[in-house]
Amino acid sequence: QVRLVESGGGSVQAGGSLTLSCEASVSAFTIQDMAWHRQAPGEQRELVARITIDGDIDYAESVKGRFTVYRDNAKVYLQMNSLSPEDTGVYYCNVNLRWGNSYWGQGTQVTVSS
Repeated sequence: QVRLVESGGGSVQAGGSLTLSCEASVSAFTIQDMAWHRQAPGEQRELVARITIDGDIDYAESVKGRFTVYRDNAKVYLQMNSLSPEDTGVYYCNVNLRWGNSYWGQGTQVTVSS
């Protein structure tokens, strides 16, 4: 059973910063890509950032220039700067393995107050 352990959520004021981290209990060689998704109250879950094993990165338009995703072996991080209330939500780590299995973390709450 693959486990994803997330940390780093919390409450900040607008303009502040947070860094989320997620560690997967798998060998880095089995990973195809790692991603962060978020779900705001009453909204659907959306992709925030994804980084592939080859280092290709995608960001949601709303976070470009403010968020940075990076990984170190089986850990993925999301550095979030210039946070706004619109960034509030539960952030989920997602890991996709080379043979198609997909796993999700339990989610970590990020709350940005104005």
